[in-house]
Amino acid sequence: MILALTGGTGGAKLVQGLAAEIDPADLTVICNTADDAIFHGLHVSPDIDTIVYALAGLNDEEKGWGLAGESFVALEQLRRLGEEVWFNLGDRDLATHILRTDLLRQGVPLSDVTQRIRTALDVKSEILPMSDDRVETRIVTAGGELAFQEYFVRERWAPEVKRVFFAGIDESKPAPRVVQAIGNAAGIVICPSNPVTSIGPILAVPGIRQALREARGKIVGVSPIIARSAISGPAHTLMTVNDLEPSVNGVAKGYADLLDVLMIDREDQYLQNDIKKLGVEPFSANIRMNSLADKQRLARQVLALL
Repeated sequence: MILALTGGTGGAKLVQGLAAEIDPADLTVICNTADDAIFHGLHVSPDIDTIVYALAGLNDEEKGWGLAGESFVALEQLRRLGEEVWFNLGDRDLATHILRTDLLRQGVPLSDVTQRIRTALDVKSEILPMSDDRVETRIVTAGGELAFQEYFVRERWAPEVKRVFFAGIDESKPAPRVVQAIGNAAGIVICPSNPVTSIGPILAVPGIRQALREARGKIVGVSPIIARSAISGPAHTLMTVNDLEPSVNGVAKGYADLLDVLMIDREDQYLQNDIKKLGVEPFSANIRMNSLADKQRLARQVLALL
């Protein structure tokens, strides 16, 4: 079994590639849930849904989130009714959130809700939330404290960030089967997701980082940074806040106690010796994923390293 740790859009591309190169049933994905939020009374799990939709072949490839061919009639009506609408929830996407919210209110754990949704959409890979407990990424800015989606979507990650923390993380525990999956994995991939707000919360759940340190499978990371800039999103900005250099060196430093190999783009291969000094073996390749062929090519390289 191959295990992937991921957030949303960037990680979803590699997860798609992995599922295309191996039996999807032999792939397990641990997802960040610290981006989860309540919108219009509904529990939304953006990273889980992005992975589920991608593996179901239903995702909007152009946007990188949501369902392909989606409509937004309900959202427009909410706007007409005077509701503040800045987080896009499509009409069919709403069905996922309605079901999730209803089941959670009945006391069904998020891990079981996720299994029900991915099974209904014929996704063969197991998808595990990092925790069934509520953890929330909070962004402290010069103008006050924001939930992650407020910072990332509403404010378009423009405010100056002073600190990032995960509310509820100390009281959380890994979701069922997470630690077992880490121990059973033949190989583990840390996807090219934001090291601070996508992978960071997963590693901060008590017990998960230690389980990864003790894992028998080789661990390969794929950098979300190329030439000191994030492939997408504000990873480079948030890394600086966490005292990590916004470069592949910073990625290697953040994961140094876990990684056997870090895949970096050829643009950054001049930094290979610096990465080696951190005890991580660098491997340079073209890590951009602009097409399905790119996703599969990168997945094959990752699997070869594992």
